[in-house]
Amino acid sequence: MPQMGSRGGDDMAVVIRAIEPGDRAAWGALYAGFAAFYEVEQTEEMRDRVWSWLMDPDHEVRGLVAVQEGALVGLAHVRGFARPLAAATGGFMDDLFVAPEARGLNAGAALIQAIDDLAQAEGWSVIRWITADDNYRARGLYDRLATRTMWITYDREV
Repeated sequence: MPQMGSRGGDDMAVVIRAIEPGDRAAWGALYAGFAAFYEVEQTEEMRDRVWSWLMDPDHEVRGLVAVQEGALVGLAHVRGFARPLAAATGGFMDDLFVAPEARGLNAGAALIQAIDDLAQAEGWSVIRWITADDNYRARGLYDRLATRTMWITYDREV
């Protein structure tokens, strides 16, 4: 997946691109920050597993990163999913995280736009994601870029 584009002024541009093998350490720090934000216990072994998925071209999960001045400042993980009722496929954004110090640089919006580009290339009819009810900053972005649905999400542990 090539470089997706940039957002922001020339000197503060945020570039979106596919995750690369050399991103492991910076991605790991961002992903640990994402887990901490949601108060999810995450081990290095868990991050290793997700990283192996991202590096496997045959795995469904794909990773994008936001880069500003050579540093990773954000990440997104996305995968396709079947939509039987619509007889279509969609994209599910599992994770979106921007480092606190990079918020306000439009990295989140740029990552979502890059996922839009991927969705068009893949023929996905929709991009779907969930967020916490109290994640007000992200919800402000999402409310500008997408339509909040009426659906309620359930999890059943197995």
